[in-house]
Amino acid sequence: MMRNIAAAVLVLAAAGAADAKPGVDFGADAKLLYQVAACGGGALPDALSHADAKVAAKLDKIVDHHCRVIHEHMDKFKATYFDKGRAWFDAVVPKDAPKTVVYPFGGGDLISALVAFPDATEITTISLELAGDPRRIETLTPDKLEASLGALRSEIGGLVSVGSNTSENLSAGQRNDLPSQVSSFMLGLVAGGYEPLGMRYFTLDDHGAIHYLEQAELDAADSDAKRRAKKLKGDWQSPTFSDAFGNVEIEYRKIGETAVRVHRHIGWNLGDPYMSKHAELLRHLEAKGKVTILTKGGSYMLWRGDFSQIRDYMLGHLAWMLSDSTGIPPAYAAKAGMVQETYGNYDGAFLEQAQGDRADEAFIAMWRNQPRRKLPFRFGYVDKDAQAHLVVTRPKS
Repeated sequence: MMRNIAAAVLVLAAAGAADAKPGVDFGADAKLLYQVAACGGGALPDALSHADAKVAAKLDKIVDHHCRVIHEHMDKFKATYFDKGRAWFDAVVPKDAPKTVVYPFGGGDLISALVAFPDATEITTISLELAGDPRRIETLTPDKLEASLGALRSEIGGLVSVGSNTSENLSAGQRNDLPSQVSSFMLGLVAGGYEPLGMRYFTLDDHGAIHYLEQAELDAADSDAKRRAKKLKGDWQSPTFSDAFGNVEIEYRKIGETAVRVHRHIGWNLGDPYMSKHAELLRHLEAKGKVTILTKGGSYMLWRGDFSQIRDYMLGHLAWMLSDSTGIPPAYAAKAGMVQETYGNYDGAFLEQAQGDRADEAFIAMWRNQPRRKLPFRFGYVDKDAQAHLVVTRPKS
């Protein structure tokens, strides 16, 4: 790879020049991850160059190998979803659906939101996974970078093949030297033809308002061992970074355009016990008004009684929703005055522990009682017979 990055990187830096927002802008780190972890193209950045020619050549080789593998998977993904799948989404998603998108149980899956809603101006993903510390990429030795990129490919393997991932991979990503979640978001930007402009970390105050973290706050978190980020689920691996890096905001734009869009990821446990103690997320979401909602691969949590608060929020604020069978069960949707329309085929839950549940039986009956509507690709979980399926939930006209 060539090492003269003056043109490509400086243009991006100028585009993301400091605006009026408070907080530390990690835009340079976002662009590094975009270029190296997500293979966004261009020369290997100076931040990863080395005075030793042998070390520099090794870095080039490591990144080249990583990107060959990533591009192989992403070319297939883009052909299936961004190209062939475009007509299906254009036909199904209403033109007047809100351009503010909320994606509960979204993991690192910005890419699916961009597939379904390419014109979205604001996307919020919410999941157990914390965003991660982006600063380490500049300090990794070649061996550590190679190991981290290899781990990243494993951790996002499902994402770059079928647009979803396992809990084990998502949990492991919180211990990678590279921030797995942020790297996944950059991968989504690359695949969709977008570029990052700026990146900030934030917390939510008691009213749900965003507070962007300043350098002094980041330093305080780094220096306090008690500020190590805590896992949000008991059987998950503990993160290796401070709690300052839980929630991230990424400003981005379509390449060739000037309009700035926003993606925010919020690390949160959406179960009722946690939500009852941490009400600021619901206040933040409620302030958005009516939104478009996406949910898939959500482990059937919305079927359960102890996820009632996020389910009630979704039913009270969705203008239009797309999900697989891990979305809102028919009984809850009907009670809230919603209608549901099925696509593909569904004969039972993908996960064995959810099979036979009342929600499962209701979904089976709903699919059987509606006209067969085509779905030409998998988008989220398949059913127990490996059949692709989706459901639209919307208020009655």
